[in-house]
Amino acid sequence: MAAKEFIVAIELGSSKMTGIAGQKNLDGSITVLAVVKEDASSFIRKGVVYNIDKTAQALTNIVKKLTSQLKTEITQVYVGVGGQSIRSVRNVITRDLPTDTIITQEMVIDLMDSNRNMQYAEQEILDAAVQEYKVDAQYQVDPVGIQATHIEGNFLNILQRRAFYKSLNSCFAAANINVAELYLAPLALADSVLTEAEKRSGCALVDIGADTTTVSVFSKNILRHLSVIPLGSNNITKDIATLQMEEKDAERMKLKYANAYTDNNDIDNNMKFSIDAERQIECRKFIEIVEGRLEEIIENVWYQIPSDYYDKLLGGIILTGGGSNMPNIDKAFMNHTHIEKVRIANFVTQTVNATQEDIKAKNGMMNTVLGLLAKGDMNCAGEEYDPNGNLFKPQPQPTPMGLRTPRKPGEIAPGVIRTEAEKQLAEEEARRKREEEEEEARIAKEQEEARLAEERRKNSLWNKAFRGLKKFGETIIKEED
Repeated sequence: MAAKEFIVAIELGSSKMTGIAGQKNLDGSITVLAVVKEDASSFIRKGVVYNIDKTAQALTNIVKKLTSQLKTEITQVYVGVGGQSIRSVRNVITRDLPTDTIITQEMVIDLMDSNRNMQYAEQEILDAAVQEYKVDAQYQVDPVGIQATHIEGNFLNILQRRAFYKSLNSCFAAANINVAELYLAPLALADSVLTEAEKRSGCALVDIGADTTTVSVFSKNILRHLSVIPLGSNNITKDIATLQMEEKDAERMKLKYANAYTDNNDIDNNMKFSIDAERQIECRKFIEIVEGRLEEIIENVWYQIPSDYYDKLLGGIILTGGGSNMPNIDKAFMNHTHIEKVRIANFVTQTVNATQEDIKAKNGMMNTVLGLLAKGDMNCAGEEYDPNGNLFKPQPQPTPMGLRTPRKPGEIAPGVIRTEAEKQLAEEEARRKREEEEEEARIAKEQEEARLAEERRKNSLWNKAFRGLKKFGETIIKEED
């Protein structure tokens, strides 16, 4: 990749917003060129945008900082979508077919289209993961070419509250930032930290963030369940703060002393942890608070995993995110879930070259944004950045966010989310097609009515002539008599 070619990805987290720029190399590795962060705690809660203006300003700051470091204008960015309101719902679409029908790709796309057009109250379908197709009595991954009289499409629809989806789109529009692609952040993360063997044999990916914990269940290389729990490592900090201390002190103590599991025999009842130079807290009390909240998080994670997959997690549980750095957290998960295979994914599976300390730390906190960077395949670099702002230089005109030719469901890669502008284009295209079909149907109906009228007219003339001839014949017969 040339020097003026790079990819930019942005992750909107609850505690911080992260922007990253990098190059993809011919050997498949990634070279990180720049990383910038903005505090997001005042306008993003549990991964959801609550203040559009402040979010847009933070996005603008990220792009400006990246532009300054790269000395190159940024034309578009890749964005990860996550947060508390995301959840998965199963849906089934069926079709009865004439005898001896051979299933075609068009039939499959029709099923996908029908599923995508499902309406959920106040919810937006972000993505639809195909589970399998039931062809007559047999389950198939690819039903095209099979002869059948019945086909059933099983889908896992990923939903988000429509208001949150619109707010996210509005932020980038307000910041005048073009979006190359919206991507489902949990899937980008999964593709970067899970092995093929884990996804194939069955596993649960648990991303423990600041305010949320995301649970993704895979089996046979297919996403089977996705949910977001409104609990994260910040909840542990807040619980520690109830011991009459500032949250910054509670966070410091959590990072210094917190342990996910401590054997009761190893707890020294006389030991105390220092809050500051003047105050201390009993070791046992601190441990009980930390383990109590962590146990609640683990129980909620286990509750989110569908029961029919309890015995199918042969790949085990994979922990990642900032919260996975707590000592013995793997042991805590083993104790509460009784899953013996627990792995901590501190870093992505791709080879990453970087000099930035945030990347080199390999603590799981950059895994999602690196996963988004790996998904990028379009150049985000523009012209050379002019720090002096030449007023006579022609300024590039912004293009509508996500403006591209509307894609059919079969053309959308797994994890990719259509932007609001793209959805509007797709709706306009669908409306245009409906109007064309209605116009064609109207014309066909008029032509058919005209044809029938002409036949009636001809029949009427023929009947008149026939009746006239009949009357004439009867008259002749009477005269002969």
